[in-house]
Amino acid sequence: MDYKTDVWVDWCPGCGDFGILTGVQRALKELEIPPWRTVIVSGIGCSGKTPHFIYAYGVHTLHGRAIPFATGIKMSNPDLTVIVDGGDGDLLGIGAGHFVALGRRNLDITVLIHDNQVYGLTKGQASPTLPAGVQTKSLPKPNLQDPVNPIALAITSGYTFVARAFAMDIEHLTSIIKRAINHKGAAVVDILQPCVTYNNIYTTQWYRKRVYKLEDEPGWDPVVRNPSERPMKIAKAIEKAWEWGDRVPVGVFYEDKTKDTILDRIQNYIPTYKEKPPAKQEISVGGKPVVDSETFKEIFKSYIIRVRK
Repeated sequence: MDYKTDVWVDWCPGCGDFGILTGVQRALKELEIPPWRTVIVSGIGCSGKTPHFIYAYGVHTLHGRAIPFATGIKMSNPDLTVIVDGGDGDLLGIGAGHFVALGRRNLDITVLIHDNQVYGLTKGQASPTLPAGVQTKSLPKPNLQDPVNPIALAITSGYTFVARAFAMDIEHLTSIIKRAINHKGAAVVDILQPCVTYNNIYTTQWYRKRVYKLEDEPGWDPVVRNPSERPMKIAKAIEKAWEWGDRVPVGVFYEDKTKDTILDRIQNYIPTYKEKPPAKQEISVGGKPVVDSETFKEIFKSYIIRVRK
């Protein structure tokens, strides 16, 4: 199955987004996930065009709102593989509240952050991940604000799979994306993505000299197999998350296989939820609503009673 579309990919030559696009396409092909059971959701920015280039269902949404759109899709039809492609400005700036909420819910969605430290589509302003004191080519003065750390924020928000990859190492990136998609729960991959047009500091060459793989570190084991391991594994992951400068780690920082998802919790309230989620329910027969207003009131009352118990 070829996951490429006929739409011309019009990113700047050399952009890290090409690597991310290739990584997603390869991951879907190697996992053999049917296009008709896959949804790519994006927001605004250069990364927002990604759904146009992948042969699957795609939703190009509003600035900062890709995650709530994806949440509605996944909760309506849990059988779908839902992937969010968004920039660091989109997901960690205006969309930061939704980013945190997804971690709290531990909903089975994969979030891919195109992290280039600038707002590339709007001419290179500092994004939430650009370190303070750094002056990229479009800034009249060095950046005044401290950066958001995507890895640390994701772990403390409740994501149960947290990883980082480098857009120019496509083999490693593909393997990380596959692992994120296969994970049951909220997964995020912070992808270091050079912006060749506006970020003249964190270039491909800068990363190639510094990036190293966590899996090559002796004794590194980010997987939580027992809830009692969480505090220790979280502390180690966050410590690694702040490593930036002469060495930059990529790979899996944290993976918790023991935590239930919000879909599991909903199933406890509504036993038929996964068998017959909203997307698979009939809403009308012969043009008439299946549930009239009075019936709906009774259903709603019984649901409230179960929740309160």
